Amino acid sequence: MRKTLITVFLSTVFTTGCATADDNTWLAQGEDALKARLQAQAFPDKAKNVIIFIGDGMGISTVTAARIFDGQSRGESGEENLLSFEHFPHVALSKTYNHDAQVPDSAGTATAMLTGAKTRIGVLSVGHNQPRGQCAGAKDHHLQSLVEKAERAGLSSGVITTTRLTHATPGSTYAHAPSRDWEDDSELTDEARQEGCKDIARQFIEFPYGDGIDVAMGGGRRHFLPKTTNDPENPSWTGRRTDGRNLIKEWQAKHPNGIFAWNTGGFDEANAQTPKFLGLFESSHMKYEADRAEDSGGEPSLADMTKKAVKMLSQSDKGFVLMVEGGRIDHAHHGGNAHRALKDAQAFSDAVKAASDLVDLNETLIIVTADHSHVFTMAGYPVRGNPILGLVHSPEYANDAVQAKDGKPYTTLGYHNGPGAQSGERTDLSDVDTTHRDFQQQALVPTSSETHGGEDVAIYATGAGSALISGVMEQNVIYHVMNYALRDQWGSLDQD
Repeated sequence: MRKTLITVFLSTVFTTGCATADDNTWLAQGEDALKARLQAQAFPDKAKNVIIFIGDGMGISTVTAARIFDGQSRGESGEENLLSFEHFPHVALSKTYNHDAQVPDSAGTATAMLTGAKTRIGVLSVGHNQPRGQCAGAKDHHLQSLVEKAERAGLSSGVITTTRLTHATPGSTYAHAPSRDWEDDSELTDEARQEGCKDIARQFIEFPYGDGIDVAMGGGRRHFLPKTTNDPENPSWTGRRTDGRNLIKEWQAKHPNGIFAWNTGGFDEANAQTPKFLGLFESSHMKYEADRAEDSGGEPSLADMTKKAVKMLSQSDKGFVLMVEGGRIDHAHHGGNAHRALKDAQAFSDAVKAASDLVDLNETLIIVTADHSHVFTMAGYPVRGNPILGLVHSPEYANDAVQAKDGKPYTTLGYHNGPGAQSGERTDLSDVDTTHRDFQQQALVPTSSETHGGEDVAIYATGAGSALISGVMEQNVIYHVMNYALRDQWGSLDQD
């Protein structure tokens, strides 16, 4: 039955797609692509607004696989497809290493992109001279983020993520912590308490610049609620704070005209004129896109959150800075689960398109990139149009899965390491539905969690100031491009 389905799929691809095109068709396609580049719009080099999209863990192999996955979800072969941001005119490569790590983590990489300086692995917006996990002396090494600078200059600001709002990437926009793990006060070390370091959730509530971040959405309610408070979505859960503070109530008291939401009902109440909005849609991380429809409380999509934020922030006459993270691409890869990773990458692409459709690119810089890659591979010489989550079928023998040296078939997608590794013989995948959302790709090296990859990732840019994204760039230079594009918005602030 499985072979029959694959044969039908491939037959459809070859009779309806470009695979049967003659040489002249491909030559014409190339000429059209050249003409489009010659006629590309030239954008101004100054921006009023900046939106940076960070696909956490979205390395180039993930982009390629997601492109095919997205096309195949519409019945196409997939290879000819482009994700929304792949239409952007400017592309570069980003060198992702941390100051002290060849293969980075999200705290160090987000700090580089959002403050302009590389730092240690596991550290949030604190310079590399500060030891990880040590509070003493940390205040002397705080790095100002683009969001903090925007609020100081009177611009509006927003932070959106599908992870906890206190997680590494979003946390780098507003918090300074020698350890990314200090998401609430229960996770502070004794030394951190004695030296007066604040946890990340508290730093969000006590954000010292302007009137605070205007729009923030993600998960992570547990880090804002005390242990004695039940979660609104699941009363069997409680918060994690040991200081007794209910930071959600403190936010509401600080912004009486704002809206706090924990489900889609509250999300729908907010509109473009809402002055402040805080959405915390899960106790921990938000659902994977593949599972979002099953959430009991209801969660907005990343595109929904992005559209809401852009409409709200666009009310600012001075402009805005918005960071949007597709954070669970990374988590699915850590679990060796390509289906959920690619589904979240597809949702991330939808969010980029939603923002692009809402803004004037003559005054808005949009940058799309990843913080790091993963040890995620795409290989095996599969025939064009082969299901990206399926077993490898070759162009010569499309009806039969290719056999490895152990006599068993294998998938196009796999991982160098991770929980999908097996001791002894590999499982025979002949009768396994490898396209199922719960399927875990096979891996080589057994690790409890698949790891990040250290290769360069891509940067895609469009709009005002986007021409500065080019060549091979140190990751921290992304901040300097955004800062330069916004130079007329900073007023009397230093231009450093």
